[in-house]
Formats: sequence, structure tokens, C-alpha cells
Amino acid sequence: MNSTEPTPIPTLPENASPEEKDLHWLKYVYRGDSEKQLTVRAVVTGGLIGMAMTLAHLYTSLQLGWGFGVAITACVISYVVWNGFAKLTGGTPLSMLENNCMQSTASAAGYSTGTTVSSAFAALLLVQGVHQPWYVLVPMVFFTAVLGVFIAIPMKKQMINHEQLPFPSGLAAAETLRSLYSAGTEAIAKARALILSLAAGGIIGLLRGWELIAKAQTSAGQKPGIIDWLAKNFHLVHEWSLEKLSPIAGKKLSGLAVDSSGMLIAAGMMVGLRVSLSILLSAAVSYFVLAPWLYSLDVANSAVAGYVPSFKVRDDEFYPVSWSLWLGTSIMVFSSLIALGLQWKTLARAFQKRSGGAESDALDRVEVPGRWFWLGAIPSGIALIITMWLSFQINPLLGLVAVILSFAISLVCSRATGETDTTPTGAMGKVTQLTFALLPGAAGNTTANLMSAGATSAVGLSSADLLTDLKSGYLLGANPRRQFIAQLSGVFFGTIAVIPFWYLMVPDKAALEKFPAIAAKTWKAVADLLTQGVHMLPAKALPAIVVGAFIGILLPVLEKFAGKKRAFIPSAMGLGLGLVMPFQNALSFAIGAVIAWVWSRTNAKQAENYNVPIASGLIAGEALIGGFIAITCTIIALYLKA
Repeated sequence: MNSTEPTPIPTLPENASPEEKDLHWLKYVYRGDSEKQLTVRAVVTGGLIGMAMTLAHLYTSLQLGWGFGVAITACVISYVVWNGFAKLTGGTPLSMLENNCMQSTASAAGYSTGTTVSSAFAALLLVQGVHQPWYVLVPMVFFTAVLGVFIAIPMKKQMINHEQLPFPSGLAAAETLRSLYSAGTEAIAKARALILSLAAGGIIGLLRGWELIAKAQTSAGQKPGIIDWLAKNFHLVHEWSLEKLSPIAGKKLSGLAVDSSGMLIAAGMMVGLRVSLSILLSAAVSYFVLAPWLYSLDVANSAVAGYVPSFKVRDDEFYPVSWSLWLGTSIMVFSSLIALGLQWKTLARAFQKRSGGAESDALDRVEVPGRWFWLGAIPSGIALIITMWLSFQINPLLGLVAVILSFAISLVCSRATGETDTTPTGAMGKVTQLTFALLPGAAGNTTANLMSAGATSAVGLSSADLLTDLKSGYLLGANPRRQFIAQLSGVFFGTIAVIPFWYLMVPDKAALEKFPAIAAKTWKAVADLLTQGVHMLPAKALPAIVVGAFIGILLPVLEKFAGKKRAFIPSAMGLGLGLVMPFQNALSFAIGAVIAWVWSRTNAKQAENYNVPIASGLIAGEALIGGFIAITCTIIALYLKA
């Protein structure tokens, strides 16, 4: 086993220039060609694991409305498999950087290729009642994922190298790999902490996910077991409701609860206090200020002709996010664009070849060249426009609008993921849906509304996924160019797997309707609403978009000139995300951040050493067990169908 005990690295000053940060990484972190990285066995292993994870990702997306991270799961599986194989055959296990390339392949295959299918295509199946043929799905899935990978190229240098956003799941994957391959007293102590928290996260994942197994057991005619009984009786399957705190008397607000997941608490531990408290602040305003005000408006105007209620209501349960997502999405979009504009000089460097000596030339040889962005984004963008035109009769000019929107949405998704570990693809899809509801030739067209939004959100997710993996490589000293190639390879594996899995899991509309399919039903509902006209938006949604734009413009400008007082300015991305997620998720982020802050205040050295390993273990443990449970449920479901 290779020792990867990190050597002490000189600390960069806070005001270090982008060039100083790049050269510091090259000199002290980059591992050069000291070990294998991009190999055939790494790519094939990642591809095969990713194909299995695609099955699980589809299932959880349809069953729960969300997917789980693939990278950490793939790292652990690959490490166990290859080390076992090496012991049996006397061969060589994967090196740490090979494993890093492997997880990039697996992540692209298992995570970034299934979103279009489980959201937009699923919604289209609900609308039309029949499946789209494979020769329509394949190019849509493939070109959206590829476009996202290429769009991420300039953002990597900006968000990872220069801004050094945390990307908590990427950080967790890097810490997991370091612990697996480590030697030395301190490294062993960190590895032990990670393993213990890994076990704790696994237990939480088991209790939360056991309901899926219980459903599969019941379908197979088996009685639920003891773990199912424990999970239900200790209320760890979902959350503890805070219904008594509802600000609307006698009404339940969806998401007003304490979530039992350890993943979001762990993400909060790594994201930090400023962003996490910003998320909680806006979620609290949404639930405890805006919700009762909007409810009073709905009651007062219930008899007014043409009035559109602010909330979605299902089984007497109100959904505050159905209104606040317009405010939150506006904040995220405008703040991301303004932040980009304020840093345009730094971003422009991503497309320029450095000059200034041997070190700069060496950095250019390992970074992904800026020209790859143009060589990949332009052809894949054109291919996506042609695909939407031939498959869905979307005018090429409208297709061009969707591709252009993909760039902006990728920027928002990537920044949100970098700061909070949450990729708001659903909220960003609404941006495209609203835009297409206003465009001549698209207004009133449900298919154009759904598939354009499906394309842009899938591109955004693919970009954010690549950057999360590149964050791991950046921390481990991997070669970005080789990791990019591994990620691009994963798109091929994922596309091959996701289409047949989709048809097997959901053979027809009736089969889809048996799933909760929250994302697909939400996309369909928004498309149905918007294709009737913008006047069908919830009450006060348009003013909310304007207010969100003002907040999104103001906060980045204040941050730019605040200096040391920046820490006291709310995070624009945090405020936006708090408005598009349930209160229970925002509360989990804040709990994690407060735990980390108190820990750092009471024992700074201990917190510095163990905060990231423990948080990483919680994320990895729950992701691993969640992945295995999802795969198990899928196998059971497919077996029963057969």
C-alpha cells in the first residue's frame, strides 16, 4: 500500500493572486507522474460500477425524488475489489490516483446521465402516454452530458483553483481516498475517525432506506423484518415532524420537520456557518413569514375569478416551495451572473495560455486546455440543437436559446454545488420552462417546454458533477487533463446503461404512475401551468422574481467591496437555496455548521484534524448503504417483473 501522508505545505496569504495559487498547487500538491492515473483498468472499473449505479440512481430518483452521490461509493467498492483481487492473484491494486480517475468515470456514468430520463422524459411519458424511442433518448442523454462536461472547463479554474470553493462531496471523496491509502500515526487516527463515522452513516442510511426494502419484501409476499420495525418505531425512516410549529393554524406545511439524514448535517460541517445560516434564514422567512402572508392572500382572493393560489395543496398539506422557488431561483441566477461579471478578468485567464517561465508551461501541460472548451462545446451544442429539432420539432433558434441558457444554468448549478453541495437542477429547470413560456413558437407547447428544460438542467448537473470530481483530484494532486478524459469516458458507459434500465424499470405509463415520481410530476405540473400562459403563475410570483433579481445583484456587489466584513453579509447562493429546499434540509445544514463552529471554538486543533474525516464518513456511509439498498430494491423489482 502506498503511503500518502501529506507533507506540511506552506500557507498561502489570503490576498494571493490566481497565478500564485496555481503555482503553489503545482509545486506543493501536484503529484506529477509519481503513480498511475488514467489507465484502462481504472476507466473500465469506473464504467462498470457507474453502470450499476445508474440503475440505483434511476430507482431513487423515481422513488424519492432525489439521487445520491456515486463517487464515494465507487471509491470504496473499487478499493475493496482491487485489493482483494491483488491478494488473490499477486497483482497490483489500483493506486490512489487511479482510483480517483476511476471515481470520475463512475460518477459521470452513474449520476450525470440519468437526470434527463427521470425528470423530463418521465414527465413527457405522463403527458403523451407512450415512451420515446431509444434513438431519441440516446442522443439527448449523451449530448447533454457531454456539453456539461465541456462547459465545466473554464469554471474549474475559476471555482476550484482560484475561488477554492469547498465542493463538500468532492472534499469527502478525497478524504476517503486519503484515509484508505494512508500510513502514519496521524493519518491512521484520521482513518479510524472516518471509519467510525462511516459506520454511523451506514446505520442511518440503513434505517432511512429500509422502507424501500420493506416495500420490495411486501411486494414479494414476505413479512417485514425486525429492522423495518425498528426503523418505523424510532421514526428514522423520514423525519420528525414539526407540525405543531406551523404558522398557519390547523394546516401542515410540507418539509417543516427535523430530517434524520446525516448527509446534510455533514455537508453543513464542511460548508461553514455563513452559507448554512443563510440557507436557514431564507427557509425560515419562507415558512414563517411568507407562507402565512400568502395563505391569507389566497383565502382573501379565493372567490376572485382568475386568481392563481400561491401554494400547491395536496391532501391538506401546503407546499411553500411551490411559490418561494421563483424568488430563490431569481436570487441564484442573478447573483451567479453578477459574481461572474465582477470576476471577468480572472475568468478570461481560463482561456488564455500562460506566459512566464517553466512553471507556467508545466501548469499548462496538466490543466485542461481552454481550446478543448470550444472544440467540445460547439459541436455538442450543435448536435443537441439538431436532436431537439428532429426529435421534438423544436425550432433550431429555440434550440439555440436552450443551449445558451445551459451555460448560465451550469454556472448557477456549479456554484451552488461548490458552496453548498446541493445542485438545484429542478429549480434551474423552471428558469428554462418560464423562458420558453414567453418565447414565440414555444408558448403553449408542452413538449418544447419540458425537453428544453430537461436539456438545460441535465447540462447543469453534468457540469457540477465534473467539478465535484475535479475538486477531489485538485486536493489529491491529480492530473486534471487525465481526470477530464476519465469523466468524458464515463458518459459513454452511462448512456449505454441508462436507456435499457429505463425501459425495463418503467415499461409504460402505468408502471411510472406506481412510483411517487415527484420530480417528473412537478415538471409536468409546471409545464401544464406555464403553457397556458405566464398569467397562470402563482400569485405574486412575478414580483418575487423582480425582488430576487435585486437581492441577487446587490449581495455580490456588497461582498466585493466589504473586505473583512464580508463574513457578516449573507451568502446570496445560500439565501437562494434556502428558498428552493424544504425547511428540514436547511435546518440540517445549520445544525452541521453550528457543530463544526462550536467544535473549532472549544478545540481548534482537534476540529481541524477530524471535522472533515468525520463529515466525509457520514456522507460516504449513508451514500454507500443508500446505493446498495437502491440496487437491491431494483434487482427485486426487476425479478418480480420477470
